Amino acid sequence: MLGAIAGDIIGSIYEREGIKTTDFPLFGPNNRFTDDTVMTIAVADAILEQTDYATAMKQWGRKYPHAGYGGTFIKWIFEAEVRPYHSWGNGSAMRVSPVGFAFDTADSVLVEAKRSAEVSHDHPEGIKGAQAAALAVFLARQGEAKESIRQEISQRFGYNLARTIEEIRPAYRFDVSCQGSVPEAIIAFLDSSNYEEAVRLAVSLGGDSDTLACLAGGLAQAYYRTIPADIVNTVRAVLPADLLDIVERFNEKYGW
Repeated sequence: MLGAIAGDIIGSIYEREGIKTTDFPLFGPNNRFTDDTVMTIAVADAILEQTDYATAMKQWGRKYPHAGYGGTFIKWIFEAEVRPYHSWGNGSAMRVSPVGFAFDTADSVLVEAKRSAEVSHDHPEGIKGAQAAALAVFLARQGEAKESIRQEISQRFGYNLARTIEEIRPAYRFDVSCQGSVPEAIIAFLDSSNYEEAVRLAVSLGGDSDTLACLAGGLAQAYYRTIPADIVNTVRAVLPADLLDIVERFNEKYGW
């Protein structure tokens, strides 16, 4: 899960910048955690406490209301009832990595990913994006080879994962849909040779950089098993104590 959060923080200063290179500083004075981090931690908290996803999301969203949520989602956070709004946005996928780390069968991962998505993003593409992202993390965590992950995700969800980042990058533009960002983030991981490269490739697409890097970062952590110490230390310094507490409790329970 820390890999997803680190990706979010690294990508936070490049969102809407449209950079098309992997040569950029990972951290600067303006890096911050965004809604990707807050909602990822909310999902982790729901799993730890065995509570429903919507309750945890609303609780953490209200505690950190200025993290950069979409307009419809911030309204959802402050509504008393849980009313999904048929979204296909990548918010369902950006927050789902804890599901891939916590559950022990592909079937349970798919079920929980759907549950975590449909409280807000109940469009079929929103659910599919969350399931694909979570299952990819699960498969990577289980030690599956990259080609096996590529085949399983592309066959099950119909995503075109035969492309490369080099092929995608020139024409790629800012895209907040699951269908326009989840496959690309997975490809950033598939094209990488280590955690840092996966995040750099995701950001280099010049799109929704914090979410692309969040998705690629969670998957890269599951596969490579390690994150550079300087990245880990910087992320820990950026996160407030209450968010970091959830990360540490989750890692202690699930061995990450």
